[in-house]
Amino acid sequence: MTPETLTQAADAAHAQTPEQSLAALSASRTGLTAEQVTARRNMVGENRLPQPQVRAWYLRLLAQFNNALLYVLLVSAVITLSLGYHTDAGVIVAVVVINALVGFIQEGRAEAALRSILSMVVSQVLVRRDGHTRQVPVEALVPGDIVLINAGDRLPADVRLLEARELRCDEAALTGESLPVDKHIAAVPIDAPLAERTGCAFMGTQVTAGGGLGVVIATGLDTQLGRIGEMVKSVDVPVTPLNRQLERFARGLSLAIVMVTVLAMFWGVYVTGLSWPDMFRAAVGIAVAAIPEGLPAVVTISLAIGVQRMARTRALVRKLPAVEVLGSVTVICSDKTGTLTRNEMTARELVLADAQYTCSGEGYSPAGDVLHNGALLDTVPEDLHALGRAALFCNDASVAQEGGQSVLHGDPTEGALYVLAHKLGVYAGRGEEDWHRLDIIPFSTEKRFMAVLGHGREHQAMVYAKGAPERILAFCDHQLRGTETEPLDTQYWHSALAQLADDGMRVMALAMKAHDPDDATLSEDELDSDMIFLGLVGITDPPRHEAREAIRQCRDAGIAVKMITGDNPRTAAAIGAQLGLDSNAVMTGNDLAQLDDGALQEVVSRTAIFARTSPADKLRLVSALQQADQLVAMTGDGVNDAPALRRANIGVAMGMKGTDAAREAAAMVLTDDNFATITDAVREGRTVYDNIVKAILFVLPTSLVEAAVLLMAILLAVAMPVTPVQVLWVNMITAVTLAIALAFEPGEPDIMQRQPRRPGRGLITGLLLRRLLLIGLVGTAAVFWMFVMHQQDVDRARTLAVTTLVLIEVFYLFSCRRLYVAAWANAAGQGIWPALVATVLVLLLQFCFTVLPVMQHLFGTVALSAAQWGLCAATALVVVLVVELDKQWLSFWRRRRMRQVPQ
Repeated sequence: MTPETLTQAADAAHAQTPEQSLAALSASRTGLTAEQVTARRNMVGENRLPQPQVRAWYLRLLAQFNNALLYVLLVSAVITLSLGYHTDAGVIVAVVVINALVGFIQEGRAEAALRSILSMVVSQVLVRRDGHTRQVPVEALVPGDIVLINAGDRLPADVRLLEARELRCDEAALTGESLPVDKHIAAVPIDAPLAERTGCAFMGTQVTAGGGLGVVIATGLDTQLGRIGEMVKSVDVPVTPLNRQLERFARGLSLAIVMVTVLAMFWGVYVTGLSWPDMFRAAVGIAVAAIPEGLPAVVTISLAIGVQRMARTRALVRKLPAVEVLGSVTVICSDKTGTLTRNEMTARELVLADAQYTCSGEGYSPAGDVLHNGALLDTVPEDLHALGRAALFCNDASVAQEGGQSVLHGDPTEGALYVLAHKLGVYAGRGEEDWHRLDIIPFSTEKRFMAVLGHGREHQAMVYAKGAPERILAFCDHQLRGTETEPLDTQYWHSALAQLADDGMRVMALAMKAHDPDDATLSEDELDSDMIFLGLVGITDPPRHEAREAIRQCRDAGIAVKMITGDNPRTAAAIGAQLGLDSNAVMTGNDLAQLDDGALQEVVSRTAIFARTSPADKLRLVSALQQADQLVAMTGDGVNDAPALRRANIGVAMGMKGTDAAREAAAMVLTDDNFATITDAVREGRTVYDNIVKAILFVLPTSLVEAAVLLMAILLAVAMPVTPVQVLWVNMITAVTLAIALAFEPGEPDIMQRQPRRPGRGLITGLLLRRLLLIGLVGTAAVFWMFVMHQQDVDRARTLAVTTLVLIEVFYLFSCRRLYVAAWANAAGQGIWPALVATVLVLLLQFCFTVLPVMQHLFGTVALSAAQWGLCAATALVVVLVVELDKQWLSFWRRRRMRQVPQ
């Protein structure tokens, strides 16, 4: 045997008979010999998923400093330190360190996705070697080993089944299949998708019923689970749009500041005749004025506030920049099972001989009703009650209330029938507690039915059966209509069965017959006569009732929703149609495999539902959307979702029923497993981005005014209207305090009616440039005029100039609270308290700045009279009124253009 032949044997095992697989692996039912085990372990290694190499903590911490805005802050610290202001330099360095620590803590577990998969592996396994059964560590398994499989086991490796006795495996985490899969030993086509390889069982999946025998075909990284782990490891995590825009913004800002300060130095020396030392100090002042030292802190605080808000809506953010990413996504790719649906089977449709009924309620909660033509039943008809008794008595499942939740113990389909019986009023405490089971024919994949014999009221013996409709129909020659029996209408039942199947439902049939009360045994032969057909039950994993509305809101917000599932196409289409998705064209994994990357980009843009997809298919779909310039959010809960969760611009995992692998690969975790929570998170993400834009719109123009005032002084060869230390006061104290208030702003009313912003759009927009120019010109003129008018007393003139600048910021804060509408528009008062608190705090600080002796000594200020404060306020108010008039002008032209657009 060679590694290549082992790989070939594993890849073809599902399409071979058990004996062919044994021959391909050079194995036998008696097991491998000790020599074979040793040789194969030396060849393939231990059966374990490798522990990923973890970066040292200090490397992760240093990586947090790799940010252009932090470089700007560090430059600011060096400049302030060169001026001798050690306290200010310390404050700036503290901002840098705090910013890095927040990122370090938030992202500390990002590389744990692979390690979490290890928790899905058992530690011991029963194997047959040299003709003897023994228990060995899972790590000791090799291809060709014969393993014994029992109910409750978690598969230790990928195996080809040699024997299967009523064997079922829960593969939801691996394939997305919502129901346990019946296993058998028959071969399937070579191109069958993973979910349809019923002759194989896979590492990490759970055995829910039955038992069997299998030959190991793959171990460690060669298993399907291991391949997903390698896929997660190889996926590059994309840079968030905000990080990319902030880095580009910081680089451009740094370059502009350097160019302006150098030009100013040369102008001052060679045009106005100032000395190099004087010009160096002046250039440092311009740089300090122009650098928005507080902006990174404001951005970090905005993101942190977004984290807290999202936590209140049951969305936990593991990576800080991810808060904003959801606000910019253009496509949400969602898994079906457990995300758009509850992953809880529910009986929805009942078909009886004389009527059809629908069931309300969700999951395993007994709350719900049975309706006929949309109306509640006054009384339950006898034939419907008989169907409820069959559903309850021919059943091994139970549902218990645990921690306020309805928890299923048993098979999901049986759980749906158990809950249906309760909705029909059939349960212990309602006269059904006297039922005693005497005998049972258990369900098997070969028989495809289950039957029970028991004594009911007055010791009446009854047989109840349930199973695949074609099997139960074959047992029956009569059907129940009301309280009477009549000949079986086979055509009617086949028509109803086809309709339920077209709706994507799993259909169960139920029947009954009277039995000899003196006979306590039940044989299969007794089912071949006198069985009375009761009806059909359509069972499905229904969509969450709030998911449809959430999808509609996403569509209104310009966000496309795509369902990507491992479930079968018919079920996917039915659920998609109920959710309002286009179900006319459903693509499967096999369909995707026929497309090259170019054709895939075209298909993925117009298709909303993808079924029978593998982890590689999901990853390829996400990549195709990203290559088409889409920003993609991916939701999921299974191991099979982990690679796509990591590759997406933001991965969103389910917290309640999701696997550790999915949670660790994602940037965000929904604690309620509810797709509708994503809509709330999108709203918060857009609000965070809006607030960051507002902060930039607030900070940059005021920094420009400071720098422009100093430049004018150099150009006109007059004294500096503000000193560098006064600039630091404005930038680090008043501006930051006011800008932080913007981080608390609620979302604007139309935030979920806007289209997503273009992925390539930077932070420097036309609105920002227009506002920069407007505030820069008017604000510079106001501050410079205030200084020039009082320059006979330089300290007083500078105090007036700084106070005017601070009051411009105060008034301008209320203007920035609304990007496009007037500060006094409707709803402008909503969430105003943070701005009011910040305003009062800044006014108190500025008052202390002018009157406290220690502040006067430190900053060179003087006390101002009430009239002078009024003059500063009036001047500042004029500046902001100009901004508000500009808003009205822009709003007028926007409305005029909309009226001119043809309807």
